[in-house]
Amino acid sequence: MLKKCYSEFLIECGTDEAGRGCLAGPVTAGAIILHNPNLVLTKEKKKLEQLLFKSINDSKQLTEKKRFELRPIIEELFDFAFIHINNDEIDEINILNASMKAMQESILNLKTQPEYIIVDGNRPLNGKLGMKQTKGKIFTSEEIEILKSIPNTSIIKGDAKYLSIAAASILAKTYRDDFMDKIHDEFPMYNWKKNKGYPTKEHRDAIRKHGITKYHRKTFRLLPEQLTLEL
Repeated sequence: MLKKCYSEFLIECGTDEAGRGCLAGPVTAGAIILHNPNLVLTKEKKKLEQLLFKSINDSKQLTEKKRFELRPIIEELFDFAFIHINNDEIDEINILNASMKAMQESILNLKTQPEYIIVDGNRPLNGKLGMKQTKGKIFTSEEIEILKSIPNTSIIKGDAKYLSIAAASILAKTYRDDFMDKIHDEFPMYNWKKNKGYPTKEHRDAIRKHGITKYHRKTFRLLPEQLTLEL
């Protein structure tokens, strides 16, 4: 079983993102607090919690069916939030900044302010705050101070080590999959229901044949041989 916490703080949040390497669609982040001393679980929910902790893992190690089975249990038991950063904002601030901002936004949307944050990856969470941008949410000075005030640690492969990061990865992955399934109906020729916007041969062949859509990330190298795309 993965570890439940990293720090000695009572209210610790885990956060992770999904969709960073895609050619289309948003990057999506989830944030979750597994232990909140202000929240008392019933005996039934405690049993459910134990079963969940035995089943949970990094979302990439779980089947799609299992991820969607676990999501409503996670949401029933814990304080959680998720955020999409769309492709236009990704193009404006770049994918690394967008991934970080998605996690920051999801943390701000939690009902309880965490005392400590653990994040999957190798970059501290509170960098690049207050960026100049025209798209998406603009952080207020108060929100920036909140994020700066919370200590955090980045953990390489944290989604395979800590329950909260793994749970956040399940939320991020499933909600992003929901988004891609929805826009698949609008542009079925790209088969996003299957490839979720990742750079598969099928996806790139569809770009060659049909061009790009309003959901494609225009700053990405959509085709290996291309330098520019006519819009």
